[in-house]
Amino acid sequence: MVVYAGQGDPARSIPLLWRAPAEPKPGLSVDAVVDAGIEVADSAGLAALSMRAVGERLGVTAMALYTHVPGKGELLELMYDRALARLPTHYPQEMQWREALTTWADDTVAFHLRHPWLLHISQARPVLGPHEFQSLETLSELVRRTGLPPKSARGAVTTLTNYTRGAAQTIADARAAAAATGQSDDEWWFSRSPLLDDVAHDFSTRYENLLWLESDPEPQPEDCTPYLEWQARRSFHTGLEILLDGIEAAQNRATPAEAN
Repeated sequence: MVVYAGQGDPARSIPLLWRAPAEPKPGLSVDAVVDAGIEVADSAGLAALSMRAVGERLGVTAMALYTHVPGKGELLELMYDRALARLPTHYPQEMQWREALTTWADDTVAFHLRHPWLLHISQARPVLGPHEFQSLETLSELVRRTGLPPKSARGAVTTLTNYTRGAAQTIADARAAAAATGQSDDEWWFSRSPLLDDVAHDFSTRYENLLWLESDPEPQPEDCTPYLEWQARRSFHTGLEILLDGIEAAQNRATPAEAN
């Protein structure tokens, strides 16, 4: 399920996104409603999100929420931006850019795995909230440390964003698969592998490059991490190293004038 942000009334949602932080007060507030919405999405996913579900979590009726948040569209935008406030915003200047970007990528994947519903919100239309801008500001500052010129840096920011988000989606799907299907990874593969062997006798010659990819297998995980999740994490770090190698190559090609 893909959900598009920016469907609320911008005349209402944007002032709410950029409102000054309020002093904590007892009773219902915009922050309380948004936090309850995040709790619903964290525990049950976006499909379970409704004004009624949020009201039930707060012990009030759905109608009581509309005084603070105009509707579900605006609520989703506020939830999205408020969740992004939980991302780290500072990586020490003494960190070399490669270490800083690796740490940022690990932090970003871990964040999305804590809030997997965020992965179902399309990036096609931004929310335009302060924390969304701050998340981009943080990554842009780290990429700027590489010395890349703005044009190349924009490409690096977009690529790193898409890569980490895609990796988080793969890991989140691997985690959810067993619960959603009622089959573990091993059960799924063991039920299908013999059937594939029966119908695809020429598999090794038809797909020789796929077999080549698996010709140097890594050891199985020693902990209890499901194999597909473990494999997705290993692939994520391998691919990230390749991306950073590419940034380093582009950095070496850039001239000082371009970087400025």
